[in-house]
Amino acid sequence: MRRTLVLVLPLAFVAFSIAQVARRNSPREAASAHLPSVAIAALQKIDPEHIRSNVRFLSHDLLEGRGTGQRGGDIAAEYIATQFWLDGLKPAGENGTFFQSVPMVGITAAPETTFGFTPKRGDAMQLKPLDDYVAYDDTDHPSDDIDSEIVYVGYGIEAPEYQWDDYKGVDVRGKVLLMLVNEPPSDDPNFFKGPALTYYGRWTYKYEEAARKGAVGAILIHKSDMASYPWDVVRSSNSGEKEFLKSDAPQLKAAAWIQLEVARQLAQRSGLDLDKIMVDAQSRNFHPVPLPVKLKAHMVSKIRQISSRNVIAMLPGSDPKLKGEAVMYTAHYDHLGIRPDMPGDNIYNGARDNGTGCGILLELARVFAQAQAKPRRSVLFVSVTAEEQGLLGSEYLGKHPPIPASQIALDLNFDDVPPLGEPEEVEVSGAERTTFYPTVEAMAKEFRLAIRPDSHPEAGHYYRSDHFSMARVGVPAFSVNEGMKYKGHNTQWGIEQAEEFTNKHYHQPSDEYNPSMDFRGDSTIARFGFALGWAAASQPKLQGWQKGDEFEKARLQSEGATH
Repeated sequence: MRRTLVLVLPLAFVAFSIAQVARRNSPREAASAHLPSVAIAALQKIDPEHIRSNVRFLSHDLLEGRGTGQRGGDIAAEYIATQFWLDGLKPAGENGTFFQSVPMVGITAAPETTFGFTPKRGDAMQLKPLDDYVAYDDTDHPSDDIDSEIVYVGYGIEAPEYQWDDYKGVDVRGKVLLMLVNEPPSDDPNFFKGPALTYYGRWTYKYEEAARKGAVGAILIHKSDMASYPWDVVRSSNSGEKEFLKSDAPQLKAAAWIQLEVARQLAQRSGLDLDKIMVDAQSRNFHPVPLPVKLKAHMVSKIRQISSRNVIAMLPGSDPKLKGEAVMYTAHYDHLGIRPDMPGDNIYNGARDNGTGCGILLELARVFAQAQAKPRRSVLFVSVTAEEQGLLGSEYLGKHPPIPASQIALDLNFDDVPPLGEPEEVEVSGAERTTFYPTVEAMAKEFRLAIRPDSHPEAGHYYRSDHFSMARVGVPAFSVNEGMKYKGHNTQWGIEQAEEFTNKHYHQPSDEYNPSMDFRGDSTIARFGFALGWAAASQPKLQGWQKGDEFEKARLQSEGATH
């Protein structure tokens, strides 16, 4: 049977046989790695050309970059819902539909906005939008004026579990906070997880913490190696309309980034050396530094009420006792839309980011629906909106899941899966934090895929995609993607391809579909994801987090709320 299936399946997939696996692996691995023949037959039907066709359509110019709350984004949502309907899946949204409304407000910085620094001595620094800075007024006010003192707060982190406090009890209410992106560097895994970025290093946390402390504004200093992307990504991600979930939480009048050289000039005007104060921030002894400079800004915003939609479908499970629980697959369908005021190509098509993830999600839904038998637990297929706006669609999903979060066994997310050919590695960063990891290891072995550690742990990728929103409510969750080693190429080639995409095409109009794209790798990831999901949907117990993980508490709280 093994030889026959290896010949039938492309991409070096190895068939699963109870006897063969049990002879080779430990009892735990044998249980984890086994797939029944009906599952093997289903995943054999995963077709790279089906994935291609979905990517091609979703990234077509007609969809105008799938902007959140824009016509193209709505078309994408309707297309995905239609595919779910054609597959015969059950609607799992609101009122018997495939849709979950996500109420948001859209904010566009108006040309009348002014933003500059006024020192106590010397000339004012008036900054140029997009070139020198980006800034949004996160409130829903049409206009706000800021004339506030600036306080440098290092990394802007308060983390008691690491004995770290950049604020030191200083009252920052009404102030504007200048801070570094990322977090204190370390090789100690017990201190901010060593080289790996934690949520404390993400810009979203820094804005949230500044608002919680009563600041009126927060300005992040951009440095490419610390942010893990160039200024062009900041520029493109923060031009045009930006969306926010409607919330009663405190909001900033100015949530901003500035170029490194602008920060250097600001430090000089304040009698400080930027390099020195950046080094000073790496010490636990750091104290906030008031600057003899004010931010003087006139924030003018165009406000638009938006209701975008998540798309949710369900395949009911086969076990009467377990079908109330589910495994979830996620992928965001939105991208950055179209910029009418931009000359030349102004459509952010988002073929890789995230046409590929949607293509995989839709193919998984198709083959699960066609399987001759179903796994014990139900399977949820969710394509979320507004990921590019700060994981907003998945945040809303996590707070309003179609079934209680405590009953979701696992979330497997797909985001920007490069169509570069046959991978020999898989990245599942964060999987090691869950009790499901032995199954992941066993499955990777069966697929002959080496598990590659996070290529750039300092970039904090775990906190930058939709699985994170589910983890925050306790659901064991991680993304599944290719590594850097591809068949016929060395690892350096894969690294070079990743760097070229990040530097030239990520969040740029050039992220377009090309007929030369090789979707065999995306189909490998789809098969691997299918196997993981089927296993999680069939195992006797729900998955959890490793003891002491930062998300374990949320899982226990969700279980307590359910019971």
